[in-house]
Amino acid sequence: MTKTTCQSLAATIAAKAEKVYLNDPAPALVEYAVRRGEGTLSADGAFVADTGIFTGRSVKDKFIVRDEKTENLVWWDNANAMTPARFDALLEDFVAALDGCEVFHQQLYAGAELRHQNNIAVLTPSAWHALFIRNLLIRPAAAALEGFAPDITIVHNPGFRADPKKHGTNSDTVIALDLSRNIVLIGGTAYAGEIKKSVFSIFNFHAPSQGVLPMHCSANVGKDGDTALFFGLSGTGKTTLSTDPARVLIGDDEHGWSDDGVFNLEGGCYAKTINLSAKAEPEIHGATKAFGTVLENVVLHPETREPDFADGSKTENTRAAYPLYVLDNVSRTGTGPTPTNVVLLTADAFGVLPPIARLNPEQAIYHFLSGYTAKVAGTERGVTEPQATFSACFGAPFMSLHPTVYGRMLKKRLKDSLAECWLINTGWTGGPYGVGRRISIKDTRRLLDAALSGELVNTETRIDPVFGFAVPRAVEGVDAALLNPRETWADKHAYDRQSEKLVALFEANFAKFGAADAQVAEAGPRLAVAAE
Repeated sequence: MTKTTCQSLAATIAAKAEKVYLNDPAPALVEYAVRRGEGTLSADGAFVADTGIFTGRSVKDKFIVRDEKTENLVWWDNANAMTPARFDALLEDFVAALDGCEVFHQQLYAGAELRHQNNIAVLTPSAWHALFIRNLLIRPAAAALEGFAPDITIVHNPGFRADPKKHGTNSDTVIALDLSRNIVLIGGTAYAGEIKKSVFSIFNFHAPSQGVLPMHCSANVGKDGDTALFFGLSGTGKTTLSTDPARVLIGDDEHGWSDDGVFNLEGGCYAKTINLSAKAEPEIHGATKAFGTVLENVVLHPETREPDFADGSKTENTRAAYPLYVLDNVSRTGTGPTPTNVVLLTADAFGVLPPIARLNPEQAIYHFLSGYTAKVAGTERGVTEPQATFSACFGAPFMSLHPTVYGRMLKKRLKDSLAECWLINTGWTGGPYGVGRRISIKDTRRLLDAALSGELVNTETRIDPVFGFAVPRAVEGVDAALLNPRETWADKHAYDRQSEKLVALFEANFAKFGAADAQVAEAGPRLAVAAE
């Protein structure tokens, strides 16, 4: 196979396919997917897919081509390397595997800001995966598709099996990114999130050189034009808190921060649905009922076909993928002004952190680089007590460059914008998981509203003796005792021991960021202080 470019790859596959379904809309894709036995319909008309043994990302199977362009830029401690020759062999076999197949070809945009928009071509033999990515990315107007030339081409084939000996992979599953040619190959897994996160990984590599900070966050804007960013790992409430009826949603998951403001990389949402409640999350719950929404690994009642969002028998990582336009209160441009507030979310299962704290810029970067949350007992085999999880920039698997690159960019953006920074804990209080209680969504929303409205900027605070950040002493509508987590514990010495344990974990994790600014490194908690 001759040296393939991003632009020629789609044409090569199309020429060998039995039939190409180009830019078919959601109704046609749903029809094809049902007819081909790829899934079923819920009572409300959502398409329900089962991804088999892969119900999440295959982190160990992701590779980046190591070449002249990536050699000195990619964060190799966080990525598997693949030689250009291995990638070319893999690419040739991917193309051959689609020879004579029906191929669904979607031409889409990534990036709502025109100056930083990329043309994306996705080719797959699976109708429902084409529907998924059509929901998640930005759908061009028909007239804009004339002469469409892809900047990024993704070849997706869940039935493909890589050969570790030939292709240099770790298994027969592979997600391979050539960042010089912007070609992505995904095979051996039906988990649809691999497609969208590959787009984000490429964006993370190229955006900084264009002066754009890539962010794994959600964003919304208030009636006065005040943009808020929400960083947080899975289970911290990022989607729930940003989907607010009182504020306009810019986007759910992936954004860029340019000199002109914030823009959504996508055109849809990929929301977790485990234990989804119509009362607590009415907008997301309503979106699961929209025709064309993709429900991933959600269990249906065998007779009524109503989704059972409490059923995690397949996975706790059940998902709904839907276009933003099914929501009422959503930005039609996918853009917003320079942020006024930056919110870092964590679900602290140790019961140590306060429900809200105000951060100075150095503290904000420390916690941004740390990317802390905690897994609770029972969520994974062998997890019997809370376990700290640190994911740099709240999205380490997708950060193609070293985290400190993004940290320095965020620090400059915060300095230039004068944005307020907040740490919000949606986890436990009064004790760790299993002893204390989860902070209520009602209290979290009240604290968030107070932060975003400016109510907390001049309120009286105390400086946490261990973490050093400012914690409000009182917030109207919230029990004052909640704001001081040590006071919510019956055994104060047990709280101190738990605090020491968490601080030690923070310090051990941050040791790997030797390249971080000294002021940032000094902004973290101190074990010696905790011991006192």
